Amino acid sequence: MAVEERQMLVGLLEKGMYVNRLDRDWVGTPFPFQGFVIASDEDIELLGLYCTSVFIDVEKSAAPSRLSMRIASAGSRQVFPKRGPEYVNIVAVQEEVPRAREAHAGLHKLAERIADDVRAGRRLEPGVVQEAVEPMVESLLRNADALFWLMALMKRDDYAYSHAVNCSALAAAFGRHLALPREVLVELATGGFLLDAGMVTLPDDLTRHTGKLDGEAVQLMRSHVQRSMDVLDQAGVTGKWARELVAGHHERHDGSGYPQALVGDRIPLAARMGAVVDTYDALRSDRPHRTGDSRHGALQTLYRARDRLFQAEVVEQFLQCLGVYPTGSLVELSTGEVGIVMAQNQVRRLRPRVMLLLDGNKQPYQPYRDVDLMAGDPDMAEGSVKIRSALEPGAYGLDPADLFLL
Repeated sequence: MAVEERQMLVGLLEKGMYVNRLDRDWVGTPFPFQGFVIASDEDIELLGLYCTSVFIDVEKSAAPSRLSMRIASAGSRQVFPKRGPEYVNIVAVQEEVPRAREAHAGLHKLAERIADDVRAGRRLEPGVVQEAVEPMVESLLRNADALFWLMALMKRDDYAYSHAVNCSALAAAFGRHLALPREVLVELATGGFLLDAGMVTLPDDLTRHTGKLDGEAVQLMRSHVQRSMDVLDQAGVTGKWARELVAGHHERHDGSGYPQALVGDRIPLAARMGAVVDTYDALRSDRPHRTGDSRHGALQTLYRARDRLFQAEVVEQFLQCLGVYPTGSLVELSTGEVGIVMAQNQVRRLRPRVMLLLDGNKQPYQPYRDVDLMAGDPDMAEGSVKIRSALEPGAYGLDPADLFLL
């Protein structure tokens, strides 16, 4: 009988799961090569010192862990296109930040302009969106962290504008992670930028409503998808990936979405990616009725909804794209120090580069310290320091936007 395995990031493991394989050789680790049951949080922390992900034996895992992993195997179907050449960072974060800032400013300005034009019924100039998203895509290709580091340090303003820019960047970064061609990344960025463009044509009292909507209001709200497609038509956006992302970003894996109530693989891949990107940024955003989640918390919410609202393989690849602790996350280290994740380590996602803001006594560092948890630090024993937990936005009174880290 074939073993039913599930690959999982170490940061998402639970007690009771049976580790069948590592993402590396057993040699050089303290773990029994025949496999073992995760019995404590200490087991998970120890795994994090050696691995980014592990392979879980579903049958040998205890309930409810076993139940949570009973999903279709990614190996039995082709979920993603064949990967092209892998993208690698070719410049450092600090070097890329000025260009990332310029690209971000251009997109933000265009979001405001499009909102004004659509609201006034003015036609959009064909090609204007692609011209704006291309510098952002090029920035992401040079360095996958600089733009998200920059965005973490900026004040979020109007939700609609920020959501457009964030979804554009997230969609392109997701495509980069999947090693999709550059032209596809531009299409994904375009779709992410325009996925809610039709919202501005809806009444303000509807889009700002915080309670439950009645049937007629629900239908009017859902019409924003077609209204956004109309904006794509006006802007001359014909790319398949962009159009499928916008048309289907509210479809859900279990068929509970709209406008077509598509199920599973009937939802185009671009739309499945768009659904995850759109939901993640919405969870992250402050709204009149709720405070935004931490990056880590938003990823956990997506993970819990895998194979129900979102395809599991898509969610897991998105988690791998951003890392267990995404760039911009506030984190507390095992030393008690507090910092903000500055860049990912592609080999060990649980050991990112961190800008330390507070020492172990929660007093500000002067100046702030830049530490690579993968490479170690001269003042730390190698491998002795790790991330203890992700923190909620505003923890210890820290607002990255007020810290002048750039």
